[in-house]
Amino acid sequence: CLHFRFILNIIFFDFTGSSCSAIWFQHPHRYIQKKTMLELASKIGINYGRQGNNLPSPYQSINFIKLIKAGHVKLYDADPESLTLLSQTNLYVTIAVPNHQITSLSANQTTADDWVRTNILPYYPQTQIRFVLVGNEILSVQDRNITANVVQAMRKIVNSLRAHGIHNIKVGTPLAMDSLRSTFPPSNSTFREDIALPLMLPLLKFLNGTNSYFFINLQPYFRWSKNPNHTTLDFALFQGNSTYTDPHTGLVYHNLVDQMLDSVIFAMTKLGYPYIRIAISETGWPHSGDIDETGANVFNAATYNRNLIKKMTAIPPIGTPARPGSPIPTFVFSLFNENKKPGSGTQRHWGILHPDGTPIYDIDFTGQKPLTDFNPLPKPTNNVPYKGQVWCVLVEGANETELEEALRMACARSNTTCAALAPGRECYEPVSVYSHASYALNSYWAQFRSQNVQCYFNGLAHETTTNPGESFIYFSPKLDINKPLYSHGSCDSVRVFVEYIVNNKAFSQEMIAASFRALLCEEERLKEI
Repeated sequence: CLHFRFILNIIFFDFTGSSCSAIWFQHPHRYIQKKTMLELASKIGINYGRQGNNLPSPYQSINFIKLIKAGHVKLYDADPESLTLLSQTNLYVTIAVPNHQITSLSANQTTADDWVRTNILPYYPQTQIRFVLVGNEILSVQDRNITANVVQAMRKIVNSLRAHGIHNIKVGTPLAMDSLRSTFPPSNSTFREDIALPLMLPLLKFLNGTNSYFFINLQPYFRWSKNPNHTTLDFALFQGNSTYTDPHTGLVYHNLVDQMLDSVIFAMTKLGYPYIRIAISETGWPHSGDIDETGANVFNAATYNRNLIKKMTAIPPIGTPARPGSPIPTFVFSLFNENKKPGSGTQRHWGILHPDGTPIYDIDFTGQKPLTDFNPLPKPTNNVPYKGQVWCVLVEGANETELEEALRMACARSNTTCAALAPGRECYEPVSVYSHASYALNSYWAQFRSQNVQCYFNGLAHETTTNPGESFIYFSPKLDINKPLYSHGSCDSVRVFVEYIVNNKAFSQEMIAASFRALLCEEERLKEI
């Protein structure tokens, strides 16, 4: 392999005085494999997650990855079928150790040896494995043992790889921006005090010693959407219509990604490791989400990813203001929407492809297609916060068995959520899973929405801006007394329904009586909330 002396420009800061001064240093002597590093960075990767019940097979998915011309695929495990199929491609591959395996891998070398023997040796080098990522965003996991043991697990995997003569597979762990205490301005960035010494210092020492990368999951969408008045949308989307100048360094930033990346670089520098390479293990923009998730739309998602790819595939590499010319391996998140992921609606809408392989929006992973050659995008309609009413309603055709489980969950969380569903209470009748679940899930969502409870319930419900009282057969195609034709979203919706059936002779007296009970039920629910 060709080697060359890699000269890396970096700003180093002296914080001993009343003001910090910027001094430019060159990396002393560090040898890297130029060809491999540039190829890794110039070929955009894709995250291939599988938390969905409607996704294609690994065989089909890998064919889709080849069709979009991604150069690298990142798995969230070491799936044998995928790794076997990938041996027949030119794709670089990243595999992962799930969070729950970290503690056992760190405990003894034999366990790590077994993991490498099972998940790497049968496939390598025919499958071009380049990275092993140990865990994912471990700081978000409540088990503190995982955080304490991650570096030791990484070290044992490297020991095993070297014992087999494998030196070109790098080991790292992806962290999120929550590892930083401050990020603005970039030169002021530091790691959180609770992790700086116990976690970050050993991690940086390991990465430096193995010439690996600091992997960061970078999601500018959340940074922008939480405070759109602080950061312009153009700045977040690489539109180049605004800039920011760091007051301490004078470095000029034209986009939010560079600003966030340099925050990590400066934080590493302050712990004594200014030269560790950086890679983006996840980045993207959601193309849809909940009604109150501003800016999650196809226009923004396509714009972000197209501009990101243009930047990261540029030759020569652009780098960042603090590291000009430095290549940055990058993985777009993600290949498909994953409808079984928990959380807000955006969590399930980061994909670039539908399950059948058709694009959600046009994108070129080579970075060679001019931006002006793409078809026009639909104009965004939610780039400003939504101010209207929102209802939580059941999806049409919701599975009754799953509804029963969701009903039990909602009622177990709070004594008040389902009090009105008790025998003899206002909402006990009509007695059906659909009726009780429609009340309970909406009541639960309304009661705990401020605590980040989502109107999703594993795919059983969704938000709507349409008053469900105006669509009387939303939950069921049949006019059945045992299935609700109304939603308990508001008193108005139930009253509209009551007026409708009273004036419609097709409804029985039983249905009319049930509707009046629903009205009483709704008023009681509002009192409780």
